[in-house]
Amino acid sequence: MDDIFLPSGRLRPDILDEATTRVLREALGHTRATNWDSVRTPHLFMGLLAAPDSGVFKWAGKLGADLPGLLDQFRDLFHQAHAEPVPPLLLNREFLSDNVIRLVRDAHGRACDCGRGVVTPMDLLITLFTTPNSIVAECFERIGVTAAKLTELAVLAERDAPIK
Repeated sequence: MDDIFLPSGRLRPDILDEATTRVLREALGHTRATNWDSVRTPHLFMGLLAAPDSGVFKWAGKLGADLPGLLDQFRDLFHQAHAEPVPPLLLNREFLSDNVIRLVRDAHGRACDCGRGVVTPMDLLITLFTTPNSIVAECFERIGVTAAKLTELAVLAERDAPIK
């Protein structure tokens, strides 16, 4: 199968490791909590912060970031206070933004390029920072941390926390 989706529209579970599945479930929860009707890249980032694997922990340490504090900041920044009630959300194509779909596809490509058939949280994190016009990277750039620096720290963290 070439696509990341099953014919039903659900994400293929065989291309996600267990930690990435947890990240995506957390992203769904943060999508609901911030009153959005589809998973956007900031929600994916919130999922990474809420369910960090050892690589994400190491990245945060290298950045000097407090994961819970950073999660709170992103949740506050992307909360829609006056939105309609959110319908039930699933990890289906219809509930993922075009950018999230592209990002997961790129992360899968990265995993395959690294000789792995499954996407890890670090694949998502690195792809999130290397994707052009990333709103998440833009948020960091506003405080003086470039996408290149975020990517460099993530690659170093990935090297320090080898995938099992």
